[in-house]
Amino acid sequence: MARLLSQTGRFLLRRFSEPHPAVIVAVAPSRVCFHRYYSSKSLSLVSPLRSAVLPPPALCNSAFSTSATTVEVQSTEHEVVIALGSNIGNRMSNFREALRLMKRGGICVTRHSCLYETAPVHVTDQPRFLNAAVRGVTKLGPHELLSVLKTIERDMGRVDGIRYGPRPLDLDILFYGKMRICSDKLIIPHERLWERSFVLAPLVDLLGSAVDNDTVAHWHSLTSHPGGIFRAWERLGGESQIGKDGIQRVLPIGDKLWDFSNKTHVMGILNITPDSFSDGGHFQSIDSAVSRVRSMISEGADIIDIGAQSTRPNASRISSQEELDRLLPVLEAVRGMPEMEEKLISVDTFNSEVASEAINNGADILNDVSAGSLDPNMHKVVAESGVPYMAMHMRGDPCTMQNKENLQYNDVCKDVASELYLRVRDAELSGIPAWRVMIDPGIGFSKSVDHNLDIIMDLQKIREEMAKRSIAVSHAPILIGPSRKRFLGDICGRPEAADRDAATVATVTTGILGGANIIRVHNVRHNADAAKVCDAMLRRRRSKG
Repeated sequence: MARLLSQTGRFLLRRFSEPHPAVIVAVAPSRVCFHRYYSSKSLSLVSPLRSAVLPPPALCNSAFSTSATTVEVQSTEHEVVIALGSNIGNRMSNFREALRLMKRGGICVTRHSCLYETAPVHVTDQPRFLNAAVRGVTKLGPHELLSVLKTIERDMGRVDGIRYGPRPLDLDILFYGKMRICSDKLIIPHERLWERSFVLAPLVDLLGSAVDNDTVAHWHSLTSHPGGIFRAWERLGGESQIGKDGIQRVLPIGDKLWDFSNKTHVMGILNITPDSFSDGGHFQSIDSAVSRVRSMISEGADIIDIGAQSTRPNASRISSQEELDRLLPVLEAVRGMPEMEEKLISVDTFNSEVASEAINNGADILNDVSAGSLDPNMHKVVAESGVPYMAMHMRGDPCTMQNKENLQYNDVCKDVASELYLRVRDAELSGIPAWRVMIDPGIGFSKSVDHNLDIIMDLQKIREEMAKRSIAVSHAPILIGPSRKRFLGDICGRPEAADRDAATVATVTTGILGGANIIRVHNVRHNADAAKVCDAMLRRRRSKG
Protein backbone atom coordinates (compact mmCIF):
# COMPACT_ATOMS: atom_id res chain seq x y z
CA MET A 1 0.00 0.00 0.00
CA ALA A 2 2.86 2.41 0.80
CA ARG A 3 4.33 1.81 -2.66
CA LEU A 4 0.91 2.36 -4.22
CA LEU A 5 0.50 5.71 -2.42
CA SER A 6 3.98 6.79 -3.43
CA GLN A 7 3.19 6.04 -7.07
CA THR A 8 -0.04 7.95 -6.69
CA GLY A 9 1.74 11.00 -5.31
CA ARG A 10 4.23 11.07 -8.19
CA PHE A 11 1.37 10.71 -10.68
CA LEU A 12 -0.51 13.67 -9.20
CA LEU A 13 2.55 15.93 -9.36
CA ARG A 14 2.87 15.57 -13.13
CA ARG A 15 1.99 18.59 -15.20
CA PHE A 16 -1.37 17.91 -16.84
CA SER A 17 -2.10 18.86 -20.40
CA GLU A 18 -4.89 17.74 -22.74
CA PRO A 19 -5.92 15.05 -23.30
CA HIS A 20 -4.82 13.96 -19.81
CA PRO A 21 -7.74 13.66 -17.39
CA ALA A 22 -8.10 15.70 -14.26
CA VAL A 23 -8.15 13.54 -11.14
CA ILE A 24 -9.76 13.70 -7.74
CA VAL A 25 -8.30 11.17 -5.36
CA ALA A 26 -9.55 10.38 -1.85
CA VAL A 27 -7.19 8.34 0.30
CA ALA A 28 -8.23 6.34 3.35
CA PRO A 29 -6.37 3.70 5.36
CA SER A 30 -8.13 0.78 3.68
CA ARG A 31 -8.87 1.89 0.13
CA VAL A 32 -8.00 4.38 -2.59
CA CYS A 33 -10.76 6.05 -4.62
CA PHE A 34 -9.95 7.67 -7.99
CA HIS A 35 -12.35 9.85 -9.97
CA ARG A 36 -11.34 10.94 -13.44
CA TYR A 37 -13.12 12.95 -16.08
CA TYR A 38 -12.30 14.10 -19.60
CA SER A 39 -13.24 17.15 -21.60
CA SER A 40 -14.84 14.88 -24.20
CA LYS A 41 -18.28 13.33 -23.74
CA SER A 42 -16.97 9.79 -23.37
CA LEU A 43 -16.43 9.84 -19.62
CA SER A 44 -15.28 7.23 -17.16
CA LEU A 45 -16.23 7.56 -13.52
CA VAL A 46 -13.66 5.27 -11.92
CA SER A 47 -10.19 4.37 -13.07
CA PRO A 48 -8.75 1.76 -10.69
CA LEU A 49 -5.03 1.70 -9.98
CA ARG A 50 -4.02 -1.89 -9.19
CA SER A 51 -6.38 -2.91 -6.38
CA ALA A 52 -7.91 0.53 -5.82
CA VAL A 53 -11.66 0.30 -5.13
CA LEU A 54 -14.49 2.84 -5.24
CA PRO A 55 -16.33 2.94 -1.91
CA PRO A 56 -20.10 2.46 -2.13
CA PRO A 57 -22.29 5.48 -1.30
CA ALA A 58 -22.89 4.27 2.24
CA LEU A 59 -19.14 4.40 2.96
CA CYS A 60 -18.72 7.98 1.76
CA ASN A 61 -19.28 9.33 5.25
CA SER A 62 -17.52 11.49 7.76
CA ALA A 63 -15.38 8.69 9.07
CA PHE A 64 -14.08 8.02 5.60
CA SER A 65 -13.60 11.63 4.59
CA THR A 66 -11.81 12.83 7.72
CA SER A 67 -8.57 11.24 6.60
CA ALA A 68 -9.07 12.08 2.94
CA THR A 69 -6.86 14.31 0.84
CA THR A 70 -8.38 15.98 -2.24
CA VAL A 71 -6.55 17.37 -5.27
CA GLU A 72 -8.52 19.25 -7.94
CA VAL A 73 -7.52 20.09 -11.48
CA GLN A 74 -10.35 21.65 -13.48
CA SER A 75 -10.23 22.41 -17.20
CA THR A 76 -13.70 22.01 -18.69
CA GLU A 77 -17.41 22.46 -18.05
CA HIS A 78 -19.28 19.97 -15.93
CA GLU A 79 -22.97 19.45 -15.43
CA VAL A 80 -24.16 20.00 -11.88
CA VAL A 81 -27.35 19.83 -9.84
CA ILE A 82 -27.90 22.29 -6.99
CA ALA A 83 -30.75 22.15 -4.47
CA LEU A 84 -32.31 25.34 -3.08
CA GLY A 85 -34.21 25.81 0.16
CA SER A 86 -35.57 28.82 2.06
CA ASN A 87 -37.95 29.45 4.95
CA ILE A 88 -37.09 32.97 6.14
CA GLY A 89 -38.17 36.21 4.51
CA ASN A 90 -39.61 36.37 0.99
CA ARG A 91 -38.70 32.86 -0.08
CA MET A 92 -39.39 33.39 -3.78
CA SER A 93 -37.37 36.59 -3.80
CA ASN A 94 -34.54 34.66 -2.10
CA PHE A 95 -34.58 32.13 -4.94
CA ARG A 96 -34.56 34.80 -7.64
CA GLU A 97 -31.59 36.54 -6.04
CA ALA A 98 -29.78 33.23 -5.58
CA LEU A 99 -30.16 32.44 -9.29
CA ARG A 100 -28.83 35.88 -10.18
CA LEU A 101 -25.79 35.45 -7.94
CA MET A 102 -25.17 31.93 -9.20
CA LYS A 103 -25.06 33.21 -12.77
CA ARG A 104 -22.63 35.95 -11.73
CA GLY A 105 -20.54 33.36 -9.90
CA GLY A 106 -19.94 31.17 -12.94
CA ILE A 107 -22.91 28.79 -12.90
CA CYS A 108 -25.04 28.70 -16.04
CA VAL A 109 -28.47 27.34 -15.09
CA THR A 110 -30.10 25.33 -17.88
CA ARG A 111 -33.04 23.62 -16.16
CA HIS A 112 -35.34 24.33 -13.23
CA SER A 113 -37.51 22.04 -11.17
CA CYS A 114 -41.01 22.79 -10.02
CA LEU A 115 -41.42 24.58 -6.68
CA TYR A 116 -42.38 22.67 -3.55
CA GLU A 117 -43.61 23.99 -0.24
CA THR A 118 -42.62 21.45 2.39
CA ALA A 119 -42.97 20.85 6.09
CA PRO A 120 -39.76 21.23 8.11
CA VAL A 121 -38.01 18.07 9.28
CA HIS A 122 -35.95 17.38 12.41
CA VAL A 123 -36.60 20.89 13.83
CA THR A 124 -40.34 21.17 13.27
CA ASP A 125 -41.03 24.41 15.16
CA GLN A 126 -40.21 26.71 12.25
CA PRO A 127 -41.87 28.04 9.05
CA ARG A 128 -42.50 25.83 6.03
CA PHE A 129 -39.74 25.61 3.46
CA LEU A 130 -39.74 26.42 -0.22
CA ASN A 131 -37.65 23.84 -2.08
CA ALA A 132 -36.43 23.56 -5.66
CA ALA A 133 -33.42 22.41 -7.65
CA VAL A 134 -31.59 23.60 -10.75
CA ARG A 135 -29.38 21.89 -13.28
CA GLY A 136 -26.56 23.75 -15.00
CA VAL A 137 -22.97 23.78 -16.14
CA THR A 138 -19.88 25.32 -14.60
CA LYS A 139 -16.11 25.43 -15.01
CA LEU A 140 -15.68 25.75 -11.25
CA GLY A 141 -14.10 22.77 -9.54
CA PRO A 142 -16.35 21.01 -7.02
CA HIS A 143 -14.80 22.68 -3.98
CA GLU A 144 -14.65 26.04 -5.76
CA LEU A 145 -18.35 25.61 -6.53
CA LEU A 146 -19.02 24.84 -2.88
CA SER A 147 -17.16 28.00 -1.86
CA VAL A 148 -19.21 30.14 -4.29
CA LEU A 149 -22.48 28.70 -2.98
CA LYS A 150 -21.48 29.26 0.65
CA THR A 151 -20.58 32.86 -0.18
CA ILE A 152 -24.01 33.37 -1.75
CA GLU A 153 -25.64 31.96 1.39
CA ARG A 154 -23.68 34.36 3.59
CA ASP A 155 -24.36 37.34 1.32
CA MET A 156 -28.06 36.61 1.63
CA GLY A 157 -27.98 36.62 5.40
CA ARG A 158 -27.39 33.04 6.42
CA VAL A 159 -25.53 32.70 9.71
CA ASP A 160 -24.45 29.72 11.75
CA GLY A 161 -27.32 28.51 13.87
CA ILE A 162 -29.29 25.42 14.75
CA ARG A 163 -28.64 22.53 12.41
CA TYR A 164 -31.74 22.00 10.22
CA GLY A 165 -33.03 25.30 11.62
CA PRO A 166 -34.48 28.34 9.82
CA ARG A 167 -32.44 29.92 7.05
CA PRO A 168 -33.01 32.48 4.27
CA LEU A 169 -31.15 30.28 1.81
CA ASP A 170 -29.69 26.80 1.66
CA LEU A 171 -27.69 25.69 -1.41
CA ASP A 172 -26.45 22.11 -1.72
CA ILE A 173 -24.58 20.35 -4.52
CA LEU A 174 -26.44 17.14 -5.33
CA PHE A 175 -24.37 16.04 -8.34
CA TYR A 176 -21.15 17.19 -9.94
CA GLY A 177 -20.47 15.68 -13.36
CA LYS A 178 -19.75 11.98 -13.14
CA MET A 179 -17.89 12.24 -9.89
CA ARG A 180 -18.46 10.74 -6.47
CA ILE A 181 -16.70 12.97 -3.96
CA CYS A 182 -15.78 12.24 -0.36
CA SER A 183 -13.90 14.95 1.51
CA ASP A 184 -14.14 16.59 4.91
CA LYS A 185 -16.15 19.45 3.33
CA LEU A 186 -18.08 17.82 0.51
CA ILE A 187 -19.85 14.52 -0.03
CA ILE A 188 -21.49 13.85 -3.41
CA PRO A 189 -23.97 12.29 -3.47
CA HIS A 190 -24.97 12.71 0.15
CA GLU A 191 -25.80 9.33 1.66
CA ARG A 192 -29.19 10.60 2.91
CA LEU A 193 -30.21 12.10 -0.41
CA TRP A 194 -32.38 9.08 -1.21
CA GLU A 195 -34.40 9.44 2.02
CA ARG A 196 -35.57 13.03 1.52
CA SER A 197 -38.73 13.75 -0.44
CA PHE A 198 -38.10 17.49 -0.43
CA VAL A 199 -34.82 16.86 -2.28
CA LEU A 200 -35.86 13.97 -4.53
CA ALA A 201 -39.05 15.61 -5.84
CA PRO A 202 -37.24 18.60 -7.43
CA LEU A 203 -34.32 16.38 -8.47
CA VAL A 204 -36.65 14.13 -10.45
CA ASP A 205 -38.11 17.23 -12.15
CA LEU A 206 -34.73 18.04 -13.70
CA LEU A 207 -34.69 14.78 -15.63
CA GLY A 208 -36.66 13.30 -18.47
CA SER A 209 -38.11 9.82 -18.44
CA ALA A 210 -35.80 9.24 -21.43
CA VAL A 211 -32.14 9.60 -20.32
CA ASP A 212 -30.71 12.49 -22.32
CA ASN A 213 -26.96 11.99 -21.82
CA ASP A 214 -24.38 9.75 -20.20
CA THR A 215 -23.93 12.08 -17.23
CA VAL A 216 -27.59 11.67 -16.34
CA ALA A 217 -27.23 7.90 -16.80
CA HIS A 218 -24.41 8.05 -14.27
CA TRP A 219 -26.53 10.01 -11.78
CA HIS A 220 -29.10 7.22 -11.95
CA SER A 221 -26.34 4.71 -11.23
CA LEU A 222 -25.40 6.48 -7.99
CA THR A 223 -28.54 5.37 -6.17
CA SER A 224 -28.00 2.74 -3.51
CA HIS A 225 -30.48 0.35 -5.11
CA PRO A 226 -31.49 -0.72 -8.66
CA GLY A 227 -33.88 1.36 -10.71
CA GLY A 228 -32.12 4.72 -10.55
CA ILE A 229 -33.46 8.02 -9.27
CA PHE A 230 -37.02 7.34 -10.40
CA ARG A 231 -37.12 4.10 -8.41
CA ALA A 232 -35.71 5.90 -5.36
CA TRP A 233 -38.52 8.45 -5.66
CA GLU A 234 -41.15 5.73 -6.04
CA ARG A 235 -39.87 3.98 -2.92
CA LEU A 236 -40.72 7.14 -0.95
CA GLY A 237 -44.20 7.23 -2.44
CA GLY A 238 -43.48 9.21 -5.60
CA GLU A 239 -46.23 11.37 -7.05
CA SER A 240 -48.72 10.07 -4.48
CA GLN A 241 -46.96 12.23 -1.86
CA ILE A 242 -47.63 15.49 -3.68
CA GLY A 243 -50.57 17.46 -2.34
CA LYS A 244 -50.44 16.01 1.13
CA ASP A 245 -49.57 18.05 4.19
CA GLY A 246 -45.85 17.39 3.96
CA ILE A 247 -45.18 18.52 0.38
CA GLN A 248 -47.14 20.59 -2.14
CA ARG A 249 -46.23 21.55 -5.69
CA VAL A 250 -46.89 25.28 -6.11
CA LEU A 251 -46.63 28.06 -8.67
CA PRO A 252 -45.47 31.54 -7.61
CA ILE A 253 -47.78 34.43 -8.46
CA GLY A 254 -46.67 37.71 -6.93
CA ASP A 255 -45.80 37.04 -3.31
CA LYS A 256 -48.18 34.08 -3.08
CA LEU A 257 -47.90 30.41 -3.90
CA TRP A 258 -50.78 28.79 -5.79
CA ASP A 259 -51.55 25.10 -5.62
CA PHE A 260 -53.23 24.42 -8.95
CA SER A 261 -53.95 20.81 -8.06
CA ASN A 262 -56.54 21.50 -5.36
CA LYS A 263 -59.29 22.64 -7.77
CA THR A 264 -59.94 23.60 -11.36
CA HIS A 265 -59.37 27.31 -11.82
CA VAL A 266 -61.79 29.24 -14.02
CA MET A 267 -60.41 31.96 -16.30
CA GLY A 268 -63.09 34.37 -17.52
CA ILE A 269 -62.52 35.98 -20.92
CA LEU A 270 -62.69 39.77 -21.29
CA ASN A 271 -62.16 40.78 -24.92
CA ILE A 272 -61.83 44.55 -25.28
CA THR A 273 -61.55 44.29 -29.06
CA PRO A 274 -63.95 45.29 -31.84
CA ASP A 275 -63.38 42.08 -33.83
CA SER A 276 -63.14 39.01 -31.52
CA PHE A 277 -65.19 36.09 -32.85
CA SER A 278 -67.60 35.77 -29.92
CA ASP A 279 -67.94 39.10 -28.13
CA GLY A 280 -66.04 41.63 -30.22
CA GLY A 281 -67.14 45.20 -29.52
CA HIS A 282 -69.21 44.34 -26.44
CA PHE A 283 -66.80 45.47 -23.71
CA GLN A 284 -64.70 48.26 -25.17
CA SER A 285 -65.80 50.95 -22.72
CA ILE A 286 -64.40 50.93 -19.20
CA ASP A 287 -67.86 50.79 -17.62
CA SER A 288 -68.97 47.80 -19.68
CA ALA A 289 -65.67 46.01 -19.03
CA VAL A 290 -65.90 46.55 -15.27
CA SER A 291 -69.51 45.38 -15.25
CA ARG A 292 -68.54 42.24 -17.16
CA VAL A 293 -65.71 41.48 -14.72
CA ARG A 294 -68.00 41.97 -11.74
CA SER A 295 -70.45 39.50 -13.26
CA MET A 296 -67.77 36.89 -13.99
CA ILE A 297 -66.35 37.14 -10.47
CA SER A 298 -69.81 36.63 -8.96
CA GLU A 299 -70.27 33.56 -11.17
CA GLY A 300 -67.05 31.92 -10.00
CA ALA A 301 -64.10 33.22 -12.03
CA ASP A 302 -60.67 32.93 -10.37
CA ILE A 303 -58.74 34.71 -13.15
CA ILE A 304 -59.75 37.44 -15.57
CA ASP A 305 -57.99 37.24 -18.96
CA ILE A 306 -57.93 40.62 -20.73
CA GLY A 307 -57.17 40.76 -24.44
CA ALA A 308 -56.87 43.88 -26.59
CA GLN A 309 -55.55 42.19 -29.75
CA SER A 310 -57.84 39.69 -31.47
CA THR A 311 -56.36 36.27 -32.19
CA ARG A 312 -59.30 34.89 -34.18
CA PRO A 313 -58.40 33.33 -37.57
CA ASN A 314 -57.27 36.00 -40.08
CA ALA A 315 -57.27 38.77 -37.47
CA SER A 316 -55.10 41.71 -38.48
CA ARG A 317 -52.28 42.78 -36.18
CA ILE A 318 -52.64 46.21 -34.61
CA SER A 319 -49.81 48.48 -33.44
CA SER A 320 -48.39 48.29 -29.95
CA GLN A 321 -49.72 51.73 -29.17
CA GLU A 322 -53.26 50.88 -30.28
CA GLU A 323 -53.21 47.72 -28.20
CA LEU A 324 -51.96 49.66 -25.17
CA ASP A 325 -54.55 52.40 -25.66
CA ARG A 326 -57.27 49.76 -25.45
CA LEU A 327 -55.71 47.76 -22.65
CA LEU A 328 -54.26 50.06 -20.01
CA PRO A 329 -57.38 52.03 -18.97
CA VAL A 330 -59.36 48.80 -18.55
CA LEU A 331 -56.50 47.05 -16.77
CA GLU A 332 -56.20 49.93 -14.30
CA ALA A 333 -59.93 49.95 -13.64
CA VAL A 334 -60.16 46.19 -13.17
CA ARG A 335 -57.09 46.11 -10.93
CA GLY A 336 -58.75 48.65 -8.63
CA MET A 337 -62.01 46.75 -8.22
CA PRO A 338 -62.58 45.54 -4.62
CA GLU A 339 -64.04 42.32 -6.05
CA MET A 340 -60.61 41.49 -7.51
CA GLU A 341 -59.06 40.89 -4.09
CA GLU A 342 -57.62 37.34 -4.11
CA LYS A 343 -58.35 37.12 -7.86
CA LEU A 344 -55.78 37.20 -10.67
CA ILE A 345 -55.46 39.22 -13.87
CA SER A 346 -54.00 37.66 -16.99
CA VAL A 347 -53.17 39.73 -20.07
CA ASP A 348 -53.48 38.04 -23.44
CA THR A 349 -50.81 39.44 -25.80
CA PHE A 350 -47.98 38.26 -28.03
CA ASN A 351 -46.36 41.71 -28.10
CA SER A 352 -43.41 42.19 -25.70
CA GLU A 353 -43.88 45.96 -25.43
CA VAL A 354 -47.50 45.46 -24.43
CA ALA A 355 -46.50 42.66 -22.07
CA SER A 356 -43.98 44.88 -20.30
CA GLU A 357 -46.49 47.72 -19.79
CA ALA A 358 -49.21 45.28 -18.70
CA ILE A 359 -46.97 43.73 -16.07
CA ASN A 360 -45.91 47.16 -14.83
CA ASN A 361 -49.58 48.06 -14.46
CA GLY A 362 -50.69 45.08 -12.44
CA ALA A 363 -50.99 41.98 -14.65
CA ASP A 364 -50.33 38.81 -12.62
CA ILE A 365 -49.94 36.41 -15.56
CA LEU A 366 -48.74 36.85 -19.15
CA ASN A 367 -50.76 34.77 -21.63
CA ASP A 368 -48.93 34.45 -24.98
CA VAL A 369 -50.68 32.53 -27.78
CA SER A 370 -47.40 32.37 -29.70
CA ALA A 371 -45.21 31.13 -26.81
CA GLY A 372 -42.69 33.78 -27.86
CA SER A 373 -42.54 32.90 -31.57
CA LEU A 374 -44.05 36.22 -32.76
CA ASP A 375 -41.81 38.55 -30.75
CA PRO A 376 -38.16 37.71 -30.04
CA ASN A 377 -38.11 39.96 -26.97
CA MET A 378 -41.06 38.32 -25.22
CA HIS A 379 -39.11 35.73 -23.23
CA LYS A 380 -36.62 38.34 -22.03
CA VAL A 381 -39.41 40.64 -20.85
CA VAL A 382 -41.19 37.86 -18.97
CA ALA A 383 -37.93 36.52 -17.51
CA GLU A 384 -37.10 39.90 -16.00
CA SER A 385 -40.63 40.44 -14.70
CA GLY A 386 -40.98 37.39 -12.48
CA VAL A 387 -44.61 36.75 -13.53
CA PRO A 388 -45.93 33.32 -14.58
CA TYR A 389 -45.92 32.65 -18.33
CA MET A 390 -48.72 30.91 -20.19
CA ALA A 391 -47.17 29.41 -23.34
CA MET A 392 -49.61 28.24 -26.03
CA HIS A 393 -49.03 26.05 -29.06
CA MET A 394 -49.67 27.65 -32.44
CA ARG A 395 -48.08 27.35 -35.86
CA GLY A 396 -47.67 30.53 -37.86
CA ASP A 397 -49.75 33.52 -36.76
CA PRO A 398 -53.50 34.25 -36.62
CA CYS A 399 -53.48 35.01 -40.36
CA THR A 400 -51.72 31.78 -41.38
CA MET A 401 -52.41 29.32 -38.56
CA GLN A 402 -55.23 27.53 -40.41
CA ASN A 403 -53.30 27.19 -43.68
CA LYS A 404 -53.10 23.66 -45.04
CA GLU A 405 -49.40 23.24 -44.24
CA ASN A 406 -50.00 24.21 -40.59
CA LEU A 407 -52.64 21.50 -40.16
CA GLN A 408 -50.32 18.57 -40.99
CA TYR A 409 -49.55 16.35 -37.99
CA ASN A 410 -48.29 12.79 -37.64
CA ASP A 411 -49.77 12.47 -34.16
CA VAL A 412 -51.27 15.74 -32.99
CA CYS A 413 -50.73 15.17 -29.25
CA LYS A 414 -47.12 14.08 -29.69
CA ASP A 415 -46.35 16.82 -32.19
CA VAL A 416 -47.98 19.55 -30.09
CA ALA A 417 -46.08 18.33 -27.01
CA SER A 418 -42.77 18.32 -28.88
CA GLU A 419 -43.22 21.74 -30.48
CA LEU A 420 -44.56 23.37 -27.34
CA TYR A 421 -41.73 21.87 -25.29
CA LEU A 422 -39.18 23.51 -27.60
CA ARG A 423 -40.83 26.90 -27.04
CA VAL A 424 -40.86 26.36 -23.27
CA ARG A 425 -37.24 25.20 -23.41
CA ASP A 426 -36.28 28.41 -25.21
CA ALA A 427 -38.15 30.37 -22.55
CA GLU A 428 -36.29 28.53 -19.80
CA LEU A 429 -32.91 29.19 -21.39
CA SER A 430 -33.94 32.85 -21.57
CA GLY A 431 -34.45 32.90 -17.80
CA ILE A 432 -38.07 31.85 -17.26
CA PRO A 433 -37.88 28.98 -14.75
CA ALA A 434 -40.03 25.92 -15.36
CA TRP A 435 -41.70 26.65 -12.03
CA ARG A 436 -43.24 29.80 -13.61
CA VAL A 437 -44.56 28.13 -16.78
CA MET A 438 -48.12 27.11 -17.65
CA ILE A 439 -48.97 25.41 -20.94
CA ASP A 440 -51.88 25.56 -23.38
CA PRO A 441 -52.13 23.03 -26.26
CA GLY A 442 -53.87 25.68 -28.38
CA ILE A 443 -57.32 24.28 -29.13
CA GLY A 444 -58.56 25.97 -32.31
CA PHE A 445 -55.11 27.31 -33.25
CA SER A 446 -53.55 25.44 -36.20
CA LYS A 447 -55.92 22.53 -35.52
CA SER A 448 -58.70 20.77 -37.40
CA VAL A 449 -61.89 19.50 -35.78
CA ASP A 450 -60.35 16.06 -35.25
CA HIS A 451 -57.12 17.55 -33.89
CA ASN A 452 -59.08 19.52 -31.29
CA LEU A 453 -61.01 16.42 -30.22
CA ASP A 454 -57.84 14.33 -29.96
CA ILE A 455 -56.21 16.94 -27.70
CA ILE A 456 -59.23 17.32 -25.43
CA MET A 457 -59.55 13.54 -25.06
CA ASP A 458 -55.85 12.86 -24.48
CA LEU A 459 -54.18 15.62 -22.48
CA GLN A 460 -52.34 12.90 -20.58
CA LYS A 461 -50.45 11.94 -23.75
CA ILE A 462 -49.20 15.53 -24.00
CA ARG A 463 -47.91 15.34 -20.43
CA GLU A 464 -46.29 11.95 -21.07
CA GLU A 465 -44.53 13.19 -24.21
CA MET A 466 -43.21 16.27 -22.39
CA ALA A 467 -42.07 14.09 -19.49
CA LYS A 468 -39.68 12.24 -21.82
CA ARG A 469 -37.66 15.46 -21.96
CA SER A 470 -38.58 17.28 -18.75
CA ILE A 471 -40.54 16.00 -15.77
CA ALA A 472 -40.87 19.60 -14.53
CA VAL A 473 -42.56 20.83 -17.72
CA SER A 474 -44.87 17.81 -17.70
CA HIS A 475 -46.15 18.96 -14.28
CA ALA A 476 -46.93 22.50 -15.48
CA PRO A 477 -50.56 23.57 -15.08
CA ILE A 478 -52.47 22.94 -18.33
CA LEU A 479 -55.03 25.43 -19.62
CA ILE A 480 -57.62 24.52 -22.22
CA GLY A 481 -59.62 27.11 -24.15
CA PRO A 482 -62.33 25.48 -26.27
CA SER A 483 -64.95 28.08 -25.40
CA ARG A 484 -67.45 28.74 -28.21
CA LYS A 485 -64.90 27.86 -30.89
CA ARG A 486 -65.80 27.11 -34.46
CA PHE A 487 -65.11 23.37 -34.30
CA LEU A 488 -67.95 23.09 -31.75
CA GLY A 489 -70.25 24.88 -34.14
CA ASP A 490 -69.19 22.54 -36.95
CA ILE A 491 -69.97 19.49 -34.82
CA CYS A 492 -73.27 20.76 -33.39
CA GLY A 493 -74.52 22.78 -36.31
CA ARG A 494 -74.37 26.04 -34.34
CA PRO A 495 -73.13 28.86 -36.59
CA GLU A 496 -73.53 31.51 -33.86
CA ALA A 497 -70.76 31.49 -31.25
CA ALA A 498 -73.14 32.39 -28.41
CA ASP A 499 -75.11 29.18 -29.07
CA ARG A 500 -72.12 26.93 -28.30
CA ASP A 501 -72.11 27.12 -24.49
CA ALA A 502 -73.52 23.62 -23.95
CA ALA A 503 -70.90 22.18 -26.31
CA THR A 504 -68.25 24.14 -24.41
CA VAL A 505 -69.37 22.57 -21.12
CA ALA A 506 -69.02 19.09 -22.67
CA THR A 507 -65.45 19.73 -23.84
CA VAL A 508 -64.46 21.43 -20.59
CA THR A 509 -65.78 18.49 -18.57
CA THR A 510 -63.78 16.01 -20.65
CA GLY A 511 -60.67 18.15 -20.37
CA ILE A 512 -60.86 18.53 -16.58
CA LEU A 513 -61.36 14.79 -16.06
CA GLY A 514 -58.36 14.28 -18.35
CA GLY A 515 -56.04 16.56 -16.40
CA ALA A 516 -56.70 20.22 -17.26
CA ASN A 517 -56.05 22.63 -14.39
CA ILE A 518 -57.43 25.86 -15.84
CA ILE A 519 -60.39 26.44 -18.18
CA ARG A 520 -60.66 29.63 -20.24
CA VAL A 521 -64.32 30.38 -20.94
CA HIS A 522 -66.86 33.03 -21.90
CA ASN A 523 -69.80 31.63 -19.94
CA VAL A 524 -68.38 31.45 -16.43
CA ARG A 525 -71.51 30.35 -14.59
CA HIS A 526 -72.17 27.08 -16.45
CA ASN A 527 -68.53 26.10 -16.80
CA ALA A 528 -67.72 26.88 -13.16
CA ASP A 529 -70.52 24.51 -12.16
CA ALA A 530 -69.14 21.85 -14.50
CA ALA A 531 -65.70 22.33 -12.93
CA LYS A 532 -67.08 21.87 -9.42
CA VAL A 533 -68.75 18.59 -10.39
CA CYS A 534 -65.57 17.36 -12.09
CA ASP A 535 -63.48 18.29 -9.05
CA ALA A 536 -65.87 16.35 -6.82
CA MET A 537 -65.56 13.32 -9.11
CA LEU A 538 -61.77 13.51 -9.03
CA ARG A 539 -61.71 13.81 -5.23
CA ARG A 540 -64.00 10.79 -5.02
CA ARG A 541 -61.73 8.82 -7.33
CA ARG A 542 -58.67 9.67 -5.21
CA SER A 543 -60.46 8.75 -1.97
CA LYS A 544 -61.17 5.27 -3.35
CA GLY A 545 -57.48 4.74 -3.98
